Amino acid sequence: MDTQNPSAPSRAQSAPAANPTRTRHHVSGGVIHENTRHTTRFVVIGNHLAQHKELSLLAIGLGCHIQSLPTGTGVDIKSLTARFPEGPTRVAAALRELETYGYLRREVVRTPTGRIVTRTVSCNQPTHRREAADTGCSDQPARQLRPAVERTPQPRPPHGTRTRARKALPAVPQPSSKAPSLLQAATDLLTGLRRHDSRLLLSAAETAHLAPGVATWLERDIGSTAVRQALTADLPDEPLRRPAALLAHRLTDRLPPPAPFRAPTAAPPLRHQLRNCEGCDRGFRAPETEDRCRDCGAAKLVDVRVSTQADHGHELVPRPQDPGRSEGRARRRRTGSPAGGAGARPGTRDKVSKAVRA
Repeated sequence: MDTQNPSAPSRAQSAPAANPTRTRHHVSGGVIHENTRHTTRFVVIGNHLAQHKELSLLAIGLGCHIQSLPTGTGVDIKSLTARFPEGPTRVAAALRELETYGYLRREVVRTPTGRIVTRTVSCNQPTHRREAADTGCSDQPARQLRPAVERTPQPRPPHGTRTRARKALPAVPQPSSKAPSLLQAATDLLTGLRRHDSRLLLSAAETAHLAPGVATWLERDIGSTAVRQALTADLPDEPLRRPAALLAHRLTDRLPPPAPFRAPTAAPPLRHQLRNCEGCDRGFRAPETEDRCRDCGAAKLVDVRVSTQADHGHELVPRPQDPGRSEGRARRRRTGSPAGGAGARPGTRDKVSKAVRA
């Protein structure tokens, strides 16, 4: 009994102040770890997540699962609901918890194709501030430690002036003819667009910029109605931010090809007005200077010649009337048969005339 053990403590040690949860008595219950060193397929997860005092058990488990996934794996509500038995409501609540404590960050980015997607970034250390080029996470304490940047106050611009220059309108097609009437027709068409859609209210400068483009359409044999339909059809339902830019794009993008070449056609023949002859009251077409038909005009010309000869002293010998010829002419007018009668042989008319004269 006189042998001393130098390794035995002289008295029982008390619990350290830094760890008050440590008990003085040995506890036989609790978990016992049987650890095996991992060399493949493992992930390092901090105890600040695995033993978080504010997060729910579902949020902790979901955070550990997300950190173990490779980059590019979908972690949206639909994918997680298909993977686990929990419903979308519980999964969404767990994701919000992780986002609140800085373990998740959601960013809205635009892909090279122009599509807008939501990207989820998982942070294994929310209190660690990474470089700007890295996709690390930041929390509120890190923001508070950042030194404040002193900003010098900038003078305000005068009231009514624009703080930044607006982007110029897209270019529009230019017509080959600068006729004032063509440009005026294009301006009137643009001014009337607000009657079809109140959102297409254009300023004077915007109208002057778009008028040559509309004139190009009109120059290519496109009617005003077709141009108006091309500019106002299928407009979006939401408010238009810059209607002039939309119209400029449509004037350029939907420009039709030039009209095909058409040879000039000959002018149609002149058709005089129908009037009545003053001699025989027969209808005929002639200029306004003529008041008699062809037959009455010829008879009038003969009368003029006869009267002229009488004025110069020439003796006029009246031609004897041929009663047979007058009677035959009257009969042909009534029946409409040709001269000599239907089926008459050549020379019959001359024989009949000679017999009558004898």
